[in-house]
Amino acid sequence: MNFLECKNIVKQYTGHKALDDVSITVPQGSIYGLLGPNGAGKTTLIRIINQITKPDAGKVFFNGEPLTQKHIQYVGYLPEERGLYKKMKVGEQAVYFARLRGMSKAEAEKKLLQWFEKFDIDSWWNKKVEELSKGMQQKIQFIVTIVHEPALLIFDEPFSGFDPINVDLLKNEILNLKANGATIIFSTHNMSSVEELCDYISLINNGKNILSGEINEVRKQFSLPSMHDIFVQEVKKQNKP
Repeated sequence: MNFLECKNIVKQYTGHKALDDVSITVPQGSIYGLLGPNGAGKTTLIRIINQITKPDAGKVFFNGEPLTQKHIQYVGYLPEERGLYKKMKVGEQAVYFARLRGMSKAEAEKKLLQWFEKFDIDSWWNKKVEELSKGMQQKIQFIVTIVHEPALLIFDEPFSGFDPINVDLLKNEILNLKANGATIIFSTHNMSSVEELCDYISLINNGKNILSGEINEVRKQFSLPSMHDIFVQEVKKQNKP
């Protein structure tokens, strides 16, 4: 069953077409890799799915229904541009974000403390955000993204700024989320993470979807050893005059 469908999405900014008739289909319970070089249009598509901006043309369907405001509560979004309120205490801020997603204060505190203990960061609860390293802050944002147990999770470069140990920690948690029924869109430049995590991929370049499919089927189409090589070849091919 397809959980998310973007059909013929067009988004134009002044003098620039960010998305040009882009379609993707994300099966339920899968990890879907959204790939492409900087400026390809990935973040614009993610913002449309999150209803931060609207497409100029095309439709988005969420679990078979046209996407509307009511679906926001079922989405968790970790943007590439991280941002927490520096002067607020960590726990206070995490509860605030969880309540914005519809959780009661008691439920938010209970589940957040469980996640903080799981990540061995419960001692950070009463610290101010400005006291934490960038990597520590990103752990908090990861937890805030997933704590309300959304049906759809969107991670934009989730491993940026993490050391290898914490990258492995997050990879395992992403796989656990999938095992528990979440559907995940995963935008990254890290091809090794794509190889490890993704079931399906789309490669976007210059606002167009130039390659889509189940990852093992994509590999079979090319006599190349890795997704990195396929990525480079297809982007270069499309960029030729």
